[in-house]
Amino acid sequence: MKYDFDELVERRGTGCVKWDESSSDDMIPLWVADMDFKAAPAIQAAIRKRAEHGVFGYTHVGEDYYAAVISWFRRRHGWAIRREEILYTTGVVPAMSVVIKALTVPGEKVLILSPDYNCFFSSIRNNGCEVLESCLLWLCHHTENRFEIDWEDFETKCADERTTVFLLCNPHNPTGRVWTKAELLHMNDICMKHGVKVVSDEIHCELVMPGHKFLPFAAVSEQCRQNSVILNSPSKSFNIAGLQTANIICPQAEWRRRIDRAININEVCDLNPFGPVALIAAYNESEAWIDELNLYLWDNYQALCQFAEEKLPEWHVRPLEGTYLAWIDITATGMTSQAYADHIMKEAHVWVNPGTMYGPQSGEGYIRLNIACPRSRLMEALERIEASCHKDNN
Repeated sequence: MKYDFDELVERRGTGCVKWDESSSDDMIPLWVADMDFKAAPAIQAAIRKRAEHGVFGYTHVGEDYYAAVISWFRRRHGWAIRREEILYTTGVVPAMSVVIKALTVPGEKVLILSPDYNCFFSSIRNNGCEVLESCLLWLCHHTENRFEIDWEDFETKCADERTTVFLLCNPHNPTGRVWTKAELLHMNDICMKHGVKVVSDEIHCELVMPGHKFLPFAAVSEQCRQNSVILNSPSKSFNIAGLQTANIICPQAEWRRRIDRAININEVCDLNPFGPVALIAAYNESEAWIDELNLYLWDNYQALCQFAEEKLPEWHVRPLEGTYLAWIDITATGMTSQAYADHIMKEAHVWVNPGTMYGPQSGEGYIRLNIACPRSRLMEALERIEASCHKDNN
């Protein structure tokens, strides 16, 4: 491999949320969606060059920024984005908040597929709207097992006259689904039938495992394009979340005008000096890095599955199609999600997320585990968890 994803980078003591949130010196954090890998070399070089200038004033976003976004999605995903459709902001969560503010009024309902990213709940409620959950179904087929949409329930909730927006996570966090073309088309058909706008959070779009293909919602059909707003960023895929750069892609001119106004109302309209240069380096020079990263993550996932099968049989690791977040059924332990996560933290000094963060009911019986770290660190964490389980059984 060309890139060293096995390198152990010391992050503790750097003001790092993932590592410095805990006061324990030997905690292994596998919780927040943040990778332990250095950014791609081209990104590091671009940031160093910008830092050497020595002046860090207010930042103008130039045409090379827009060109990088347009080129990346055209060549990698076959999605033709127009320059005027792009609005930049400081992150996908702020983007989500401003789009909800722009496209809803307080008291309306925003539909999600639960369990879902925890910030979906807070962004919806912070804008005075009601969270409406359509719970995903875990289905076992002869050929494959996966989470699927309860289409009858989904349409019933779209048909609610107070439902005006469907907030989609594509790929889906925390279940790891990468939605198929047929599923995306069906979502949009139902939404358009009932006058529901689609807002698709596609922050994990480059993190796709072998055998699966990510499709931008707006690229599926012209109807999908006209009925959607897309949120994306290189932050998760290229591990540059701290540089706070994201894009809102909105083909509808009137929606875009309202969103632009909401960006200014929420005061999330200015990027820092390093975000644009990092995005340009990511999209123009780092494609080989992301391809190699995905293979490394896939090997990590397979190592996790093998370890669980051999040494943690009470774990049922769900299939990972996209993201680097493993969704693990722990109901066989007989413990609640929160109790099990607390147990792991206390006894094994490994920090994972309880599934109830992503839906109090739909996430119960699960934990979410971040596998985006050097394999030796992942295996150490798993061995600690196994040891804590054996300790309890003795």
